[in-house]
Amino acid sequence: MTTRWLFGDQLGPHFADDHDGPLLLVESQAVFRRRRFHRQKAHLVLSAMRHRAAELGDRVTYLQTGTYREALARVEGPIQVLQPTSFAAVRFVEQLAEERPIEVLPARGFLTARDEFERWAAGRGSKRLLMEDFYRDARRRLGVLMDGDEPAGGRWNFDTDNREPPPKDATLGTPEPWWPEEDDIDSQVRCDLDAWERDGIRFVGRDGPRRFAATTQEAGAVLDHFLEHRLEAFGPYEDAMLSTDRWMAHSLVSAPQNLGLLDPAEVVARAEQRWRSGGVGLASVEGFVRQVMGWREYMWHLYWHFGDDYRHANALGATADLPDWFDDLDGDATAARCLSDVLTNLRDDGWVHHIPRLMVLGSYALQRGWDPLQVTEWFHRSFVDGYDWVMVANVVGMSQHADGGALATKPYTSAGSYIDRMSDYCGGCRFKPKKRLGKDACPYTAGYWAFLAHNRERLAGNARMRRPLLGLERLADLDQVVAQEARRGSDPP
Repeated sequence: MTTRWLFGDQLGPHFADDHDGPLLLVESQAVFRRRRFHRQKAHLVLSAMRHRAAELGDRVTYLQTGTYREALARVEGPIQVLQPTSFAAVRFVEQLAEERPIEVLPARGFLTARDEFERWAAGRGSKRLLMEDFYRDARRRLGVLMDGDEPAGGRWNFDTDNREPPPKDATLGTPEPWWPEEDDIDSQVRCDLDAWERDGIRFVGRDGPRRFAATTQEAGAVLDHFLEHRLEAFGPYEDAMLSTDRWMAHSLVSAPQNLGLLDPAEVVARAEQRWRSGGVGLASVEGFVRQVMGWREYMWHLYWHFGDDYRHANALGATADLPDWFDDLDGDATAARCLSDVLTNLRDDGWVHHIPRLMVLGSYALQRGWDPLQVTEWFHRSFVDGYDWVMVANVVGMSQHADGGALATKPYTSAGSYIDRMSDYCGGCRFKPKKRLGKDACPYTAGYWAFLAHNRERLAGNARMRRPLLGLERLADLDQVVAQEARRGSDPP
């Protein structure tokens, strides 16, 4: 009888319900010995796998071994897998298939199949593979937020309505997210991780209460609460940051979705139903749907489309090593209020939302010329929702512009004025967002101009960078700013 082997990010019912035979889950210590993952990420993954095993009961064999190969040696007969979510895992399965019968089924957990995306990409010829074009194609094909042949509300994209700065009273007025309650499985996971640490396995970040859903039932409760209480505020403030509210109105479904606990088709359908029933405005629903069936799917498909070598792209020649204080999530090391707060939240929770990732963490790394491969690996290890397919295109292409513009049309970095506009950080910071030189110069403002100066020739052909590069000519103190940032190097501001 064929055994279906489920990886640790293939845990929802839609990965197993069509299989009548035995199931296999493998908990491999080697995964955690190879990389220094966030402690709460390790806890979440193990908790989710063990909870799934408990749900499946006698249907599943749950093996705890040093390596996957050790576990599979104990499984007799043919094995079936759903396409894994990383190049490394695919290569491993291909190696195994040379030794024993293994059937590989198409990937699941995404709205657009890989062959559908490749047909769409091939049909574009020499045109850029723009996320917006892919998103519109998917909405037409799947009939999401459509009124006949036209987009609901007469617009494909409400992004301009969803860029509000935070309220001046520094609160959104939304209730906290729904939080899961830990159980005996979580207690055992915590004991096991303590033992692993004594045995030499290293983690980053702090242990803490499990914040993210580890079962399909919990993930459903998180989604229910978000749709009912938080989705309306998500839209306008999805790009805003508040020091007083790290969760804002974000859904917190990325981690359970990337574990395979939620089917994105259901997530999208339920969000659309909230709008059609009159419960939430269209702009907020469209903004959320764009994240799930637009950006998330786009990242998945570009991961495979660009190929495994894409992770090594380094168009800006960034070679500096990631410094220890950043690698260790040491928010106390820096006096820059935004960077300190974001690193501290990441240390404590294994999560911050997409704007701190892009415009605080990623922007800082880009300005300092840190090796994009190291930055990508750091994001993968440090975030509870981070996987190889999630982070390679997001970081190499979007955050670090290391692909030279294959994904994004310009580098996503800015002076401190952006953070000042979109957050409450700058008012209480010793650094001033309008200053680029001196002891109170904002490291993002100084870093931005130094970055442009360093990459002037590389970015000269980018039409969207023409105006910023022309701004360099107006800076009488540019040489001093560049020298100041060179002295700073990778030291914390």
